[in-house]
Amino acid sequence: MRIYIIGNDGITLCREAPATINNGVIAVASKEELHAAALSGKRLLALWNALPGVEKRRAVGDRKALIDRLWPAIEALPEPPSDAKRPSKQDEVIAMLRRPEGATVDEVARATGWQRHTVRGVFSGTLKKKLGLTLASTKEERGRVYRVDEPASV
Repeated sequence: MRIYIIGNDGITLCREAPATINNGVIAVASKEELHAAALSGKRLLALWNALPGVEKRRAVGDRKALIDRLWPAIEALPEPPSDAKRPSKQDEVIAMLRRPEGATVDEVARATGWQRHTVRGVFSGTLKKKLGLTLASTKEERGRVYRVDEPASV
C-alpha cells in the first residue's frame, strides 16, 4: 500500500502508515482521502507547483478539479530508494584504502569531492584517531599511496 505523507517540506511516499503523525502533517492513501483532507487552497497550490514537470499555476481555481489533477501527479512520483543503506563517503574511503593497490590523496579527493586537506584530516583524525585504523604509506610512481595496514591474523 502506498501512503503519502503531506508535510510542510512536500510529499513523501511511505509503504506503511506511520505510527504517529505530527501536527500539520496529513497522511493520505487515496484521492478520496485527499479530497477530505483539511488542506487549504494555498497549500494545494504549493504542492502542485512543487511537483516536477507540471505547468505552474498562479491560482487554485476549482479545488476539486485541482485535487483531481494533483492525485495522478502524486501517484506518478518515483518510488523512494530502498531501505538499503548507501555507503557513506567514509566507508568508500576505507574501501579504497583496503584495496591491494591502496589510494593516493588525490584519488580519494576525486572519488569523494573533498579537498586534499580534508582527505588528510580524515586520514589523521577519523581513521587513525577515532577508528583506530593503522595506515601505511609508501612512495610509488603515482605518488604517496596509503593503505589500511591490517594486523596479521592469528
